[in-house]
Amino acid sequence: MKLQLCFSTCPNDTFVFDAMVHHKIDTEGLDFEIYMADVEELNKQAFFAGADVTKLSFNAYSQVSDKYMILNSGSALGRKNGPLLVSKTKIYKDEVDELNIAVPGKNTTAAALLQILFPKIKKLREYLFSDIESAVLDGEVDAGVLIHEGRFTYKRKDLKLVADLGELWETETQQAIPLGCIAIKRNLSAEVQQKFDAVLRKSVEFAMKNPDESLPFVRKHAKEMDDETMKKHINLFVNDFTVNLGKKGKEAIEFFIEKLKIINASDTICKPIFVENSQYLLT
Repeated sequence: MKLQLCFSTCPNDTFVFDAMVHHKIDTEGLDFEIYMADVEELNKQAFFAGADVTKLSFNAYSQVSDKYMILNSGSALGRKNGPLLVSKTKIYKDEVDELNIAVPGKNTTAAALLQILFPKIKKLREYLFSDIESAVLDGEVDAGVLIHEGRFTYKRKDLKLVADLGELWETETQQAIPLGCIAIKRNLSAEVQQKFDAVLRKSVEFAMKNPDESLPFVRKHAKEMDDETMKKHINLFVNDFTVNLGKKGKEAIEFFIEKLKIINASDTICKPIFVENSQYLLT
Protein backbone atom coordinates (compact mmCIF):
# COMPACT_ATOMS: atom_id res chain seq x y z
CA MET A 1 0.00 0.00 0.00
CA LYS A 2 1.35 3.43 -0.95
CA LEU A 3 0.79 6.37 1.41
CA GLN A 4 1.42 10.06 0.80
CA LEU A 5 3.99 11.10 3.42
CA CYS A 6 4.99 14.69 4.13
CA PHE A 7 7.68 15.84 6.50
CA SER A 8 10.06 18.78 6.85
CA THR A 9 13.63 19.12 5.64
CA CYS A 10 14.83 19.74 9.21
CA PRO A 11 17.48 17.33 10.53
CA ASN A 12 15.25 15.79 13.20
CA ASP A 13 12.67 14.78 10.56
CA THR A 14 15.11 13.49 7.97
CA PHE A 15 16.91 11.59 10.75
CA VAL A 16 13.66 9.98 11.93
CA PHE A 17 12.27 9.05 8.51
CA ASP A 18 15.46 7.94 6.75
CA ALA A 19 15.22 4.24 7.61
CA MET A 20 11.61 3.83 6.54
CA VAL A 21 11.68 5.86 3.32
CA HIS A 22 14.86 4.10 2.20
CA HIS A 23 13.61 0.68 3.33
CA LYS A 24 16.44 0.05 5.77
CA ILE A 25 13.79 -1.59 7.94
CA ASP A 26 10.82 -3.80 7.16
CA THR A 27 8.00 -1.42 6.22
CA GLU A 28 5.41 -4.22 6.44
CA GLY A 29 4.12 -3.74 2.90
CA LEU A 30 3.90 0.05 3.11
CA ASP A 31 5.45 2.25 0.45
CA PHE A 32 5.60 6.03 0.41
CA GLU A 33 5.13 8.98 -1.92
CA ILE A 34 7.37 11.61 -0.30
CA TYR A 35 6.94 15.37 -0.19
CA MET A 36 9.22 17.58 1.89
CA ALA A 37 8.70 21.24 2.82
CA ASP A 38 8.89 23.80 5.61
CA VAL A 39 6.53 22.86 8.44
CA GLU A 40 4.32 25.92 7.92
CA GLU A 41 3.74 24.88 4.30
CA LEU A 42 2.77 21.43 5.57
CA ASN A 43 0.46 23.04 8.14
CA LYS A 44 -1.33 24.98 5.40
CA GLN A 45 -1.68 21.94 3.15
CA ALA A 46 -3.38 20.04 5.96
CA PHE A 47 -6.20 22.60 6.00
CA PHE A 48 -7.15 21.48 2.51
CA ALA A 49 -6.77 17.99 1.03
CA GLY A 50 -3.68 17.07 3.02
CA ALA A 51 -1.47 14.01 2.77
CA ASP A 52 -2.21 10.62 4.30
CA VAL A 53 0.53 11.22 6.87
CA THR A 54 2.10 14.59 7.62
CA LYS A 55 4.30 16.51 10.00
CA LEU A 56 2.28 19.23 11.75
CA SER A 57 2.83 21.88 14.36
CA PHE A 58 0.63 21.09 17.36
CA ASN A 59 -1.01 24.49 16.88
CA ALA A 60 -2.03 23.47 13.36
CA TYR A 61 -3.12 20.00 14.51
CA SER A 62 -5.67 21.54 16.86
CA GLN A 63 -7.32 23.12 13.81
CA VAL A 64 -7.45 19.93 11.70
CA SER A 65 -8.23 17.34 14.38
CA ASP A 66 -11.37 16.41 12.43
CA LYS A 67 -9.11 15.05 9.66
CA TYR A 68 -6.11 13.68 11.55
CA MET A 69 -5.01 11.69 14.58
CA ILE A 70 -1.61 11.91 16.25
CA LEU A 71 0.75 8.94 16.00
CA ASN A 72 2.50 7.63 19.10
CA SER A 73 5.93 7.95 17.46
CA GLY A 74 7.70 10.75 15.61
CA SER A 75 6.74 13.79 17.67
CA ALA A 76 9.06 16.58 18.79
CA LEU A 77 8.48 17.29 22.47
CA GLY A 78 10.89 17.96 25.22
CA ARG A 79 12.36 20.30 27.76
CA LYS A 80 14.78 23.17 27.21
CA ASN A 81 14.22 23.01 23.44
CA GLY A 82 11.54 25.63 22.86
CA PRO A 83 11.52 28.64 20.51
CA LEU A 84 13.63 31.70 21.32
CA LEU A 85 12.56 35.35 21.05
CA VAL A 86 15.58 37.41 19.97
CA SER A 87 16.33 41.01 19.02
CA LYS A 88 19.17 43.10 17.59
CA THR A 89 19.37 45.33 20.67
CA LYS A 90 18.66 44.70 24.33
CA ILE A 91 14.92 44.44 24.98
CA TYR A 92 13.23 43.57 28.25
CA LYS A 93 10.27 41.20 28.65
CA ASP A 94 7.94 44.01 29.77
CA GLU A 95 8.53 45.74 26.40
CA VAL A 96 7.52 42.75 24.26
CA ASP A 97 3.82 43.67 23.89
CA GLU A 98 4.65 46.71 21.75
CA LEU A 99 7.10 45.00 19.40
CA ASN A 100 6.74 44.14 15.74
CA ILE A 101 7.70 40.46 15.82
CA ALA A 102 8.59 37.97 13.09
CA VAL A 103 7.13 34.47 13.51
CA PRO A 104 7.75 31.32 11.41
CA GLY A 105 4.09 31.10 10.33
CA LYS A 106 0.91 31.84 12.24
CA ASN A 107 0.03 28.14 12.54
CA THR A 108 3.30 27.13 14.18
CA THR A 109 3.64 26.17 17.82
CA ALA A 110 6.22 28.96 18.10
CA ALA A 111 3.64 31.59 17.19
CA ALA A 112 1.10 30.03 19.54
CA LEU A 113 3.53 29.94 22.47
CA LEU A 114 4.39 33.60 21.93
CA GLN A 115 0.72 34.60 21.97
CA ILE A 116 -0.13 32.45 24.99
CA LEU A 117 2.80 33.78 27.02
CA PHE A 118 2.41 37.40 25.82
CA PRO A 119 -1.35 37.70 25.16
CA LYS A 120 -1.26 41.48 24.55
CA ILE A 121 1.00 41.23 21.49
CA LYS A 122 -0.66 42.70 18.40
CA LYS A 123 1.98 43.00 15.66
CA LEU A 124 3.12 39.69 14.16
CA ARG A 125 4.68 39.25 10.72
CA GLU A 126 5.05 35.86 9.05
CA TYR A 127 8.41 34.79 7.61
CA LEU A 128 10.03 31.58 6.47
CA PHE A 129 11.81 30.34 9.60
CA SER A 130 15.24 30.57 7.95
CA ASP A 131 14.71 34.26 7.07
CA ILE A 132 13.88 35.50 10.56
CA GLU A 133 17.45 36.16 11.74
CA SER A 134 18.06 38.35 8.69
CA ALA A 135 14.78 40.20 9.17
CA VAL A 136 15.82 41.11 12.71
CA LEU A 137 19.36 42.07 11.72
CA ASP A 138 18.10 44.22 8.82
CA GLY A 139 15.63 46.06 11.06
CA GLU A 140 12.51 44.85 9.24
CA VAL A 141 11.13 43.78 12.64
CA ASP A 142 11.96 44.56 16.25
CA ALA A 143 12.34 40.91 17.24
CA GLY A 144 11.88 37.41 15.89
CA VAL A 145 10.96 33.94 17.11
CA LEU A 146 13.66 31.41 16.18
CA ILE A 147 13.06 27.69 15.78
CA HIS A 148 15.20 24.78 14.58
CA GLU A 149 18.89 25.61 14.15
CA GLY A 150 18.34 29.30 14.92
CA ARG A 151 18.78 28.58 18.60
CA PHE A 152 22.35 27.43 17.86
CA THR A 153 23.33 30.27 15.52
CA TYR A 154 21.79 33.51 16.86
CA LYS A 155 24.72 34.29 19.20
CA ARG A 156 27.19 34.07 16.32
CA LYS A 157 25.23 36.88 14.66
CA ASP A 158 25.27 38.98 17.81
CA LEU A 159 21.52 38.74 18.37
CA LYS A 160 20.24 39.16 21.93
CA LEU A 161 17.94 36.76 23.77
CA VAL A 162 14.74 38.47 24.88
CA ALA A 163 12.94 35.36 26.16
CA ASP A 164 13.26 31.60 26.00
CA LEU A 165 9.64 30.73 25.30
CA GLY A 166 10.17 27.08 26.19
CA GLU A 167 11.68 27.96 29.55
CA LEU A 168 8.77 30.34 30.30
CA TRP A 169 6.28 27.63 29.33
CA GLU A 170 7.93 25.01 31.52
CA THR A 171 8.17 27.40 34.48
CA GLU A 172 4.51 28.37 34.25
CA THR A 173 3.05 24.92 33.47
CA GLN A 174 5.60 22.28 34.60
CA GLN A 175 4.83 20.55 31.28
CA ALA A 176 7.06 19.44 28.41
CA ILE A 177 6.87 21.60 25.29
CA PRO A 178 4.84 20.08 22.43
CA LEU A 179 6.43 21.35 19.22
CA GLY A 180 5.47 19.10 16.30
CA CYS A 181 3.73 15.78 15.68
CA ILE A 182 3.27 13.21 12.95
CA ALA A 183 -0.41 12.92 12.12
CA ILE A 184 -2.32 10.36 10.06
CA LYS A 185 -5.69 10.63 8.33
CA ARG A 186 -8.68 9.57 10.45
CA ASN A 187 -10.37 7.94 7.47
CA LEU A 188 -7.61 5.35 7.06
CA SER A 189 -8.33 2.00 8.66
CA ALA A 190 -7.17 1.29 12.20
CA GLU A 191 -4.97 -1.47 10.76
CA VAL A 192 -3.14 0.96 8.46
CA GLN A 193 -2.83 3.59 11.21
CA GLN A 194 -1.34 1.09 13.63
CA LYS A 195 0.95 -0.44 11.01
CA PHE A 196 2.36 2.95 10.04
CA ASP A 197 2.81 3.83 13.71
CA ALA A 198 4.77 0.62 14.30
CA VAL A 199 6.95 1.14 11.21
CA LEU A 200 7.68 4.72 12.23
CA ARG A 201 8.73 3.57 15.68
CA LYS A 202 11.12 1.07 14.11
CA SER A 203 12.52 3.84 11.93
CA VAL A 204 13.11 6.10 14.96
CA GLU A 205 14.75 3.29 16.93
CA PHE A 206 16.95 2.32 13.96
CA ALA A 207 18.10 5.92 13.58
CA MET A 208 18.92 6.27 17.27
CA LYS A 209 20.89 3.02 17.30
CA ASN A 210 22.65 3.75 13.97
CA PRO A 211 23.02 7.55 13.84
CA ASP A 212 25.60 7.56 11.04
CA GLU A 213 23.25 5.68 8.70
CA SER A 214 21.03 8.72 8.20
CA LEU A 215 23.80 11.29 7.71
CA PRO A 216 23.76 11.38 3.87
CA PHE A 217 19.99 11.99 3.82
CA VAL A 218 20.16 14.54 6.63
CA ARG A 219 23.07 16.41 5.03
CA LYS A 220 21.33 16.48 1.64
CA HIS A 221 18.44 18.51 3.05
CA ALA A 222 20.22 20.50 5.77
CA LYS A 223 21.15 23.26 3.30
CA GLU A 224 24.28 25.05 4.53
CA MET A 225 24.07 23.79 8.11
CA ASP A 226 27.40 22.50 9.40
CA ASP A 227 27.65 18.99 10.81
CA GLU A 228 28.05 20.14 14.41
CA THR A 229 24.85 22.22 14.30
CA MET A 230 23.05 19.44 12.49
CA LYS A 231 23.93 16.90 15.20
CA LYS A 232 23.02 19.34 17.99
CA HIS A 233 19.66 19.83 16.29
CA ILE A 234 18.99 16.08 16.19
CA ASN A 235 20.13 15.52 19.79
CA LEU A 236 17.87 18.31 21.02
CA PHE A 237 14.67 17.37 19.21
CA VAL A 238 14.86 13.56 18.98
CA ASN A 239 14.37 11.92 22.37
CA ASP A 240 12.29 9.36 24.26
CA PHE A 241 9.08 11.23 23.37
CA THR A 242 9.95 10.71 19.70
CA VAL A 243 10.04 6.95 20.24
CA ASN A 244 6.80 6.88 22.23
CA LEU A 245 4.76 9.79 23.55
CA GLY A 246 3.77 7.79 26.60
CA LYS A 247 1.50 9.11 29.33
CA LYS A 248 3.54 12.26 30.08
CA GLY A 249 3.82 13.22 26.43
CA LYS A 250 0.10 12.82 25.82
CA GLU A 251 -0.74 14.80 28.96
CA ALA A 252 1.54 17.62 27.76
CA ILE A 253 -0.13 17.66 24.35
CA GLU A 254 -3.66 17.67 25.77
CA PHE A 255 -2.70 20.47 28.18
CA PHE A 256 -1.23 22.55 25.33
CA ILE A 257 -4.26 21.99 23.08
CA GLU A 258 -6.49 23.21 25.91
CA LYS A 259 -4.36 26.36 26.23
CA LEU A 260 -4.69 26.99 22.49
CA LYS A 261 -8.32 27.94 23.05
CA ILE A 262 -6.93 31.27 24.29
CA ILE A 263 -5.81 32.23 20.79
CA ASN A 264 -7.82 30.08 18.37
CA ALA A 265 -11.48 30.81 17.66
CA SER A 266 -12.54 27.17 17.56
CA ASP A 267 -12.38 25.09 20.71
CA THR A 268 -13.70 21.87 19.18
CA ILE A 269 -11.17 19.04 19.22
CA CYS A 270 -12.20 15.72 17.70
CA LYS A 271 -11.45 12.66 19.79
CA PRO A 272 -9.73 10.34 20.13
CA ILE A 273 -6.67 12.52 19.51
CA PHE A 274 -4.16 9.67 19.45
CA VAL A 275 -3.96 6.49 17.38
CA GLU A 276 -4.84 3.62 19.66
CA ASN A 277 -2.13 0.99 19.53
CA SER A 278 -1.64 -1.79 22.04
CA GLN A 279 2.08 -1.85 21.24
CA TYR A 280 2.49 1.49 23.01
CA LEU A 281 2.25 1.34 26.78
CA LEU A 282 1.39 4.55 28.65
CA THR A 283 4.61 4.89 30.61
